[in-house]
Amino acid sequence: MDSAIQLVVFFALTALVGYLTYRKCAEAGPRGDGTKDYFLAGGGLSWVFIAGSITLTNLSTDQLVGMNGNQMALLAIWELCGFIGLLILAKVFVPIYYKYNCTTTTELLERRYNSKHIRATVGSLFLLGNIFIYLPAMLYGGALFMQTMFNVEIGLMPIAIMFAVVGSAYAIFGGLRAVAVSDTFSGVGLLVMAVLIVILALSAINFDFSGIPAERLTLIGGPDSPVPWPTLFTGMLFIQIFYWSTNQTITQRAMAAKNVKEAQKGVFAAAFIRILIVPAIVVIPGIVSYKLYGQIGDAAYGRIVGDLLPSWLSGAFAAVMAAAVLTSFNSVLNSSAALYVCDIHQKYFNETPNVKRLSTVVSISFVLLAVFLVPAFATADSLINLLQQLNGLLSMPILSAFITGLLFRNVRAEAVIMSVVFGTALYGFFTFGWTPIHYIHLMFVTLIACVIFALGVNKFVFKNKAELVFGKNEELEAATETN
Repeated sequence: MDSAIQLVVFFALTALVGYLTYRKCAEAGPRGDGTKDYFLAGGGLSWVFIAGSITLTNLSTDQLVGMNGNQMALLAIWELCGFIGLLILAKVFVPIYYKYNCTTTTELLERRYNSKHIRATVGSLFLLGNIFIYLPAMLYGGALFMQTMFNVEIGLMPIAIMFAVVGSAYAIFGGLRAVAVSDTFSGVGLLVMAVLIVILALSAINFDFSGIPAERLTLIGGPDSPVPWPTLFTGMLFIQIFYWSTNQTITQRAMAAKNVKEAQKGVFAAAFIRILIVPAIVVIPGIVSYKLYGQIGDAAYGRIVGDLLPSWLSGAFAAVMAAAVLTSFNSVLNSSAALYVCDIHQKYFNETPNVKRLSTVVSISFVLLAVFLVPAFATADSLINLLQQLNGLLSMPILSAFITGLLFRNVRAEAVIMSVVFGTALYGFFTFGWTPIHYIHLMFVTLIACVIFALGVNKFVFKNKAELVFGKNEELEAATETN
């Protein structure tokens, strides 16, 4: 009987989100066939849907499962620093993207360096990260949560395939508008249920944290912790700038408003949600699960939810968690299609493709690759730590291209492309070969090395003298004037 109630609630809420999304998108009228219509919702997103989509695109099972899986408070540092990253997006980058009328973040690079090749190079790196890291990780995290919460004997792969099929349908048939609207409706439910889990978890231990080791309750990470405190002054800030300000999946929502002010309102709202709500929901259930069950890793969140929620509510929670997986998955998928269509296909193959048909073909290809890679993530000790470490292969080399382009003039695109390739190889060496210090420190080292490499090649190979324009950069001045 309990299982039947769970399933009824699950499918009813899932269908309700689908219906509300359909109605909201229908109210906006028929969608055009251009890239901005398909990938930026025709510039028609209000601040509410921008905030909701940014929040739920980031907040998925890789966050809830992965961060709670560490079973320590320290992981909240990622979310607290994310607040700063969102403020930088709103105050600095949003005005720049709107000034250049960008569809993808990499379009800014094309304008700054006057080269389609730097745009294609960085866009390809974003694509590689989405296809080989984020998409399969989201499918794995969602499948693991459902398997653990309901204690079912269904394998991870069948569940992951179901997520892939339904999630891709939103991105393929609805474009960014459907993705953002479904994100927002699902996000309200997810945040409410996640806060309820925090309350129930604390009640389960009578708000008593005694017996839990001190290192699991502190926000000051030691040398051997996942986030040593000195990293806050090296790579952590730049990781946040990369993720929130240059990552196509996030910034695509901020670029889909009717103007800069509307976009900034949405980003500010997402920032306050992040600092007020998210830190608690991504660490407290994990800490409580350590006291209840011991160290059980990434299975912690699913188990505590399954044990504490009554059956009828567990069906509701499964629905919002499934929605979180679907919306994060379709967000990354939609941004991946945008990167391929705008940065590669239109630049090198066909300037005026059938956007919907092309996006459908490439999206299906990306989904198949992601499903194939799901088993590789099942071998990881910690999902979130693996994601952050792998992310460094791409994040700092990519960010260096943006920093060099915004702070300097007269830098050849070829020099920056070489520095991006160099940085990827360098961080790969640090990760898989020689790791003298924590990987977040190494991200900072990689970033600085990339900028120096680009400037060096620009000067000694291409005989160009770069001009530092920090403080008088017209893009940064525009950002200040707009705000």
